[in-house]
Amino acid sequence: MKRREFLSYLAGGVAAATFTRKAGWLLGRSRSPQSSRRLSHSAYLLSRRIGVSSWSFHNYFPRTRESDYNGPQATFALLDFPAMIADRYQVHHLEFVAPHFASTEPAYVEELRSQLIRAHSFLVNIPVDIKEMWTEGGLSDPKDSVRSAAVEAAKKWIDIAWRLRGRSVRCDPGKMDPQNLAPTVDSYRKLVAYASRKGIRVIIENHGGVGSEHPEQLVKLFKSVNSRYLGALPDFANFPDAETRARGLALLFPYAPTVCHAKGLEFDAQGNETKYNFPNCIEIAKHERFSGVYSVEFEGEGDPHQGVQNIINELLRDL
Repeated sequence: MKRREFLSYLAGGVAAATFTRKAGWLLGRSRSPQSSRRLSHSAYLLSRRIGVSSWSFHNYFPRTRESDYNGPQATFALLDFPAMIADRYQVHHLEFVAPHFASTEPAYVEELRSQLIRAHSFLVNIPVDIKEMWTEGGLSDPKDSVRSAAVEAAKKWIDIAWRLRGRSVRCDPGKMDPQNLAPTVDSYRKLVAYASRKGIRVIIENHGGVGSEHPEQLVKLFKSVNSRYLGALPDFANFPDAETRARGLALLFPYAPTVCHAKGLEFDAQGNETKYNFPNCIEIAKHERFSGVYSVEFEGEGDPHQGVQNIINELLRDL
């Protein structure tokens, strides 16, 4: 199922090329000073500015597999994910989507932390896609009991992010009422009060509904809560049209402390995104001085390994 379908459900081999010290697939065999500089810049981007979300491989995780998926039936274990991404793409910043955790028990979380260390990798964010975020109004529900359940459920993932030395958790507001932000503000004030004690940021994605169509409402929420521990997770593709995308990204990037989503939907023969203007999104991020991680989130058809590689290649060209 697609991400949006999966959230609704909660509510009710092309091999990638290997990046080597000889410059490999990107830089060829040139030994010129210019090539050396490009190699250094590319290595920097791969190690510091580019990440990969486990959602890119959602059909390899049984809990998020699309109902009509007919591709390879192999499955991934999240414990193997850090090494796979590091070995295949030379990328060391990761997002672990909450449904991809096999367990939330301390022993499992500690083993996952060990796998991150072995791969010399870091957790940048956990998208908290859990039923409490989308039951009724979630964090924006007018009923105190519903909001409290969502806040308490989110706190558990803040704890997990802290144990994994992560930087942020993505907790979306649910059915936010732009005419009455008081319930939503109350929830996020409670969340950031808890998260700030652990050094974890709470971030919100432009994810359907108000956030995608009217991103200025998210900015209004950030200003109302007024905490540096609450911010945005801008997603390149989650807008209804090009005009809203350009306006929305310019509004959200100044509030983005840790990560954005560089999403891939459909590619041409050269591996360029065709559904929207990918390079323009990068230019907006640069203009707004975004200093976080560009997390690759592949949601297209075909082999996700190659889809992830296509997005990484675009980032290397545009950054």
